[in-house]
Amino acid sequence: MPQGGPFDKSAIRADVAPVAAQNESKLSLALKTADAPDAALEDRDIAKEVDAKLGTINDDNNSFQGLRPRRRSDEMSHSSYSDSDDDEAQDFEIPLEPENEENTSDYIPGGYHPAYIGEYYKGKRYKLVRKLGWGHFSTVWLAKDTEDNKHVAMKIVRSAKNYRETAIDEIKLLSKLNHTDPEHPGHQHLVKLLDYFDHQGENGVHICMVFEVLGENLLSLIRRYKHKGLPIKFVKQIAKQVLLAMDFLHRLCGIVHTDVKPENVLLELEDVEQIVQFLENAQKQRKEMLKRVHSTRVSSASLGDQTSPIDISASIDEANDFPRTMSRKGRLSRRQTLITGSQPLPSPLRSKSNSFFVSPLDTNQTLPGTTPFRGSVSNFDMEDLSDNHSRVLESLSSISISAEQRLHQWEPPKAEELADDDILRVKIADLGNACWIYNHFTDDVQTRQYRAPEVILGAQWGCSCDIWSVGCLIFELLTGDYLFDPTEGRSFSKNDDHLAQIVELLGPIPQELIAVSRNGKLFYHSDLQRLRRIKNLKPWPLQNVLMEKYKFSETDAHEITDFLSGMLVPDPKKRMDAAGLSNHYWLNDCNVEGYVDREVGTRGEDISGWYKEVRLHHHHR
Repeated sequence: MPQGGPFDKSAIRADVAPVAAQNESKLSLALKTADAPDAALEDRDIAKEVDAKLGTINDDNNSFQGLRPRRRSDEMSHSSYSDSDDDEAQDFEIPLEPENEENTSDYIPGGYHPAYIGEYYKGKRYKLVRKLGWGHFSTVWLAKDTEDNKHVAMKIVRSAKNYRETAIDEIKLLSKLNHTDPEHPGHQHLVKLLDYFDHQGENGVHICMVFEVLGENLLSLIRRYKHKGLPIKFVKQIAKQVLLAMDFLHRLCGIVHTDVKPENVLLELEDVEQIVQFLENAQKQRKEMLKRVHSTRVSSASLGDQTSPIDISASIDEANDFPRTMSRKGRLSRRQTLITGSQPLPSPLRSKSNSFFVSPLDTNQTLPGTTPFRGSVSNFDMEDLSDNHSRVLESLSSISISAEQRLHQWEPPKAEELADDDILRVKIADLGNACWIYNHFTDDVQTRQYRAPEVILGAQWGCSCDIWSVGCLIFELLTGDYLFDPTEGRSFSKNDDHLAQIVELLGPIPQELIAVSRNGKLFYHSDLQRLRRIKNLKPWPLQNVLMEKYKFSETDAHEITDFLSGMLVPDPKKRMDAAGLSNHYWLNDCNVEGYVDREVGTRGEDISGWYKEVRLHHHHR
């Protein structure tokens, strides 16, 4: 096997395919026909509703054209809605350095909106509370919905026309979810778009998208388990929920996600308001202490203390710089800077009959995997404040920063600590790369490690490519490693190595698929059996890998292989569909509610767009 074969984690997650430029809405392209099927007609009604609400922008600040951005979730950094590409990144610390934030040079007409804590949107309805993260496409904020009295996540999209059009496409896809059968058990496992609107700013008109608040993603959970795999119980629960969501997308909505991976599956937060209240209480305690320190030190200085009030104030201001604001050249005052430090909302889990949840009722509470909370106003008297300035400042940090880090640094529960009825709840997020079954925006889809063979070969693809990605995802949850992690060498490309790894694990790719693919002859000899640039393949079947490398028992390895083998079928036509897989016996004891009446083993025979794009009459790409 060439260097960097299966199970090597060295490749970078950001290896995603290039994208084509487009300047028209995906949906509008697909609907240029009078004979569109009923589903497309329904989608056209949704498109009209979205277009009417957002309208057309002709402002100069929004006129930048450029390439149509195909937003990848792995571009979104330091956010509870996505993750950094660096596998060595410290996910659980509050990013405070300028290099961890978006560039100030992107705060220009057509670029980011200079949002700030306390800013209102949609009149006085939404008030920004905390920056959660940022990406090439948008910044993401925690906001208070003053009308419904709850917290929400809000994406503020860059204002240039190409970003605006991409956001509108995503809103139409998300709106389809909202308009489709809410009784389907998969509906609850997809992120919910709550609102969207335009916001006029100094850099143009920005689309704002409002979502329910979710926690960290599965890549963060994989890292918490130190890449040694999650408890099988958790993996079964996640698998069932993801499959139900996929069935809802594929069969009911006519949507292909095209980017299923750990970064795009997020933990549900059982009580967002309690988490926010915990953080607010910690901050209030810290501010109260700062006031007392300041007043005490000023009094001491006036009585002859050698430390001046100015020195003390500077130290206090430094300690109180939370959340920090910054520029690329270093720290600036709040008025001067455009950038607020990102603080992803923590997602600590604790077991409590039926679900995992966080309940930080007050700042003195001990959360799982932490030591008791250190520091409160009552822990110091006024003599302490004047006698030991440095100790007080250190303790002040423990009141809010330590409290925050405790939430971020929780230890995940071990398998033996789980109760029978504990459930880890997840939702699939980020439809920024999704498409309609009747209009594939591009053929360059899926993140490398989760890319299906038909996509690598340049053959037709459809909903079943998502199922392949789900199989790769589940293996990664079980083991902590990629299933396929190709590299390039002097004489072969990543695509060559990827195909070789697939063949070694699963057997030959069907000659029929290679023959009808656009790039088959680039990778295979004329017999369509032998790879051109990689010889001497070393087969290592999946069940053997699970037992020999990852030390699963023979029974577990057999059952896992039986489950995954229905997804990891090289022929996209023969891949099992999500609803049938959700009823596989391996998931019988996962305790996740939700059932779709479909036999195990169905292979998308009745699902439109299962393995290829649906061509509408008179529709030309």
